[in-house]
Amino acid sequence: MELNLSSEDAAFRDEVRAFIAANYPQEMRVPNPETDLTKEQSLLWHRILYRKGWIAPLWPKEYGGPGWSVTQRFIFEQETSRAGTLPPLAFSVTMVGPVIYTFGNDTQKKKFLPRILSGEDWWCQGYSEPGSGSDLASVRTKAVRDGDHYIVNGHKTWTTLAQHADWIFCLVRTDPTAKPQAGISFLLIDMKSPGVTVRPIITIDGSHEVNDVFLEDVRVPAENLIGEENKGWTYAKFLLGNERTSMAGIGRSTRYLERLKHIVRTEVDQDDPAFGEFIREIARVELDVLALEATELRIVAQMSRGIDPGPAASLFKIRGTEIFQRITDLTHQVIGNYGLAIREHPVSANRFMPGPDHGHTATEKYLNSRKLSIYGGSNEIQRNIIAKAVLGL
Repeated sequence: MELNLSSEDAAFRDEVRAFIAANYPQEMRVPNPETDLTKEQSLLWHRILYRKGWIAPLWPKEYGGPGWSVTQRFIFEQETSRAGTLPPLAFSVTMVGPVIYTFGNDTQKKKFLPRILSGEDWWCQGYSEPGSGSDLASVRTKAVRDGDHYIVNGHKTWTTLAQHADWIFCLVRTDPTAKPQAGISFLLIDMKSPGVTVRPIITIDGSHEVNDVFLEDVRVPAENLIGEENKGWTYAKFLLGNERTSMAGIGRSTRYLERLKHIVRTEVDQDDPAFGEFIREIARVELDVLALEATELRIVAQMSRGIDPGPAASLFKIRGTEIFQRITDLTHQVIGNYGLAIREHPVSANRFMPGPDHGHTATEKYLNSRKLSIYGGSNEIQRNIIAKAVLGL
């Protein structure tokens, strides 16, 4: 199945390709940009896209979006993903921004949206807690109204890139007597507020990407409440739908598949029986990628006609993450003993790494990608959603 582009859309695709080739910063072309780059380096491409007017493809034009069609948004996502560009910070642009312009008041829109677009404010997500991950309705962080403020106490965990964040959007419990989903609110908290503490969590690949965030008697202006009190579950589901839709990752998987083919040809002798086994496994994964791409194209076509994609976000999340995990697993297998070494962080650490360049980061990517089937709502939870919404179970 192929997406038949109009001449206008084909010209747009060519424009996007040329723009990436001419403008993507060389210093961002590192093996693992999610963990190898500083905050300032991560914002280089963000600012370039902002000046171009392309920073927020999903946003309506009235709030600073480019006014693209569904097909143009799909083309842009595919081309940037295939080129391996580091996407703008999803917590800011893809998640909290749409919540603010959809459910926030005019004052909140004027205050936050321009700074999200420009990159002045870096956001993180305060959803998960110890004992409250995929079951978000069980969050225990409390927000108690005190005049014009909320007093917030609680503990958020697995908070990605919170060490760089200016703001955090949090799910907080404002009515402990209501049923779980009904007593939650959506609150915006300044990370510089007294009582906010960030503690690093070093992950299995050796990187500092996630954190614990402790909130102790943090005073948050009531004007930072999004929408209505105790309606936060609605806003949280809206946000997660945007997050999961972006997890199909066709471009990324295609790029890593090509890399895997190169490594197999480099590392495995064609007379070795293992060569045939790897080729067969790669073929299976490639078919999975093509099937997911066909599904994504079908959904894009439906959305362009105004049809709600329904539970497609859960499907993309499941298949997209499982496919990429399989690719990193195969890559880790084929590099053999080179996979025993993991780079020190930061990337500039003065230590010799044995073996070819492609062996230096494969283990990190394999280990780091284990999280994909858990965050954003675990794949088991997504299967439950599909079972209910599609199969009626």
